[in-house]
Amino acid sequence: MRAAVFFGSTYGNTEEAARSIVEKLQSFLAKNVPLYDICRTDLRELEGYDVLLVGCSTWNFGELQDDWDRKCDFLDLVELQGKKVALFGNGDQHTYPATFQDALGILAERFEARGAEIIGQWSASGYVHSASRALRGGRFVGLALDYDNQWDLTESRISAWVKQILGELGWSDSQNF
Repeated sequence: MRAAVFFGSTYGNTEEAARSIVEKLQSFLAKNVPLYDICRTDLRELEGYDVLLVGCSTWNFGELQDDWDRKCDFLDLVELQGKKVALFGNGDQHTYPATFQDALGILAERFEARGAEIIGQWSASGYVHSASRALRGGRFVGLALDYDNQWDLTESRISAWVKQILGELGWSDSQNF
């Protein structure tokens, strides 16, 4: 199985998270994991991988980050059937408690509509928010980061999530990559 990380980032926080995820994956698997900035990437690149780790921040009142917003409709032209998709995102739970991580929910819906399987759900405990389109049964559809209010938890959350993803995929060593 081949994996890659795709992200959209406006001010760099989601890119920083994406780079940290790649670093942790490469360290554990001893394999190169490609990193794609979605603003400079043809979405057909998604077709070349079995596992997609997808990063997007939530903007304003529950909107996709600009690069993902511009390209999201093109997902309908990409073959995603059977792909495993792990989502990660950045949001501000204090300023936007009613739309915290909504972008993850939007992307989960789009990827699932194309036949992808969402993996890497993350517990909603430890966050302060009133609603989220990314919530399913008390869990976020992916890793929820908040660089504005909980930046000190970012690296530990990323580490735990990457280990969780590897476990869900059954990748206990580089032979499975």
